[in-house]
Amino acid sequence: MKNLNEDLKTGNIKQAYLLYGEEAYLKKQYRDRLTKAVLPEGDTVNYAHYEGKGINVPEIIDLAETMPFFAEKRLIVIEDSGLFKNADAKFADYIKSMPETVCFVFVESEVDKRSKMYKAVKDTGRVVELGRQDEKTLLLWLAGNIKREGRQIKQSTAEYMLSRTGTDMENLEREMEKLFSYTLGRNEITVADIDAICTTQITNKIFDMIEAVATRQQRKALDYYYDLLALKEPPMRILYLLARQFRLLLQVKDLMNQGADKSTIAKKAGLHPFVAGKYMQQSRSFTMRELKGIMEEAADTEEAVKTGRLSDTMSVELFIVKYSAPKK
Repeated sequence: MKNLNEDLKTGNIKQAYLLYGEEAYLKKQYRDRLTKAVLPEGDTVNYAHYEGKGINVPEIIDLAETMPFFAEKRLIVIEDSGLFKNADAKFADYIKSMPETVCFVFVESEVDKRSKMYKAVKDTGRVVELGRQDEKTLLLWLAGNIKREGRQIKQSTAEYMLSRTGTDMENLEREMEKLFSYTLGRNEITVADIDAICTTQITNKIFDMIEAVATRQQRKALDYYYDLLALKEPPMRILYLLARQFRLLLQVKDLMNQGADKSTIAKKAGLHPFVAGKYMQQSRSFTMRELKGIMEEAADTEEAVKTGRLSDTMSVELFIVKYSAPKK
């Protein structure tokens, strides 16, 4: 990302860029910044956009060979094409020898680093992975956005916001816009503001429910369950999410027992480092045996519903009651 920012700062734009990774917000931001850097604002004649699998590669090559109209370059943006997983050899060869009058920006979620397209763009231009950002980066980004609006937020409050709304930057941006409107006329954004206006992700409610189960706060765990039912979440989806969270806790605890650090655990479990830290802390409330037992119970509960022995609402309630009951 540092090299990409340097390209944008100096205006030394490469002929091809591949932006890939999980963070959709950053991919869109850099796609738009590259577009502005290559073409004058409002130039739609020399801009082309393709999206989705099955795009016509010969058509794109023909367009790339066409001289730009009263401009130095023609920009072609291609998104979610799958070309970097199922490589087109002809396109990869073309990337290596394309004229200086064209610039390609590829935006993908997944890539195969062994593919010919990946290697061609890497050799010709720049490949940039835009993954989930760590807690420190997100806190700085939040603080910067809030400061630009002439507002203030304590670090502890910003950390609380991340814990409630998740770490997806697009979602965080939406939640900030809601906060700016809600706190109009006031300087500081508070925890109370976040509780009042921000949308808590369903997975965070599930996480809180598991926390209540771990600390044997049965009433609190059931209240979370009833809240989710009130939000029209189907009981079996709640059970699925509970089972998934416990499965992650089991995986995290197993990795911790092997001596893995937070960074390694985050990578192997597919978690954001900030979230991985929370899972590590929560997993300490359970033994491996308890977590395996809970997973087995979740499977038995699902079977009881499918065979008609229990209603879906009652079965999940009994599951929560069993594991949140005070230890004897």
